[in-house]
Amino acid sequence: MPAERRYSRVDRVNHAVQEVLADELELIDDDRLELVTVTGVRVVRDLSQAVVWFSSLRLGDPAAAAATLAGHRPRLQAAIARQLRLRRTPELSFVPDPAIAAGSRVEEILRTLHNGTTGGAGDGKVEPLNGQAGIDDD
Repeated sequence: MPAERRYSRVDRVNHAVQEVLADELELIDDDRLELVTVTGVRVVRDLSQAVVWFSSLRLGDPAAAAATLAGHRPRLQAAIARQLRLRRTPELSFVPDPAIAAGSRVEEILRTLHNGTTGGAGDGKVEPLNGQAGIDDD
């Protein structure tokens, strides 16, 4: 009896493509991709296309990083074809990961709320709720 698989084939392909792309990005000698990370991949069931989500720690336009990745698309697709045995190699499209922008926005909101509750000092001190003193470990 074959072993039960926990993940669907598409999920395994998504993960494998993400690993190949991450490894290949480390080998590309392009300063514009120095701080780019592949955060996720979604391959369609027929393997014809794949959306690659990425984050970049570089300040600037994420569209520029997407354009740079698109310029390296032939090399990245060739690496997938070489390393994975798939019926076909998906055509890659690159999209900035929206979770990164959402996380940054949440952080900004929290910082604004924190600065508003501490009188805008922004000194990193957190005031106890309801005027209660904190518990010491002593």
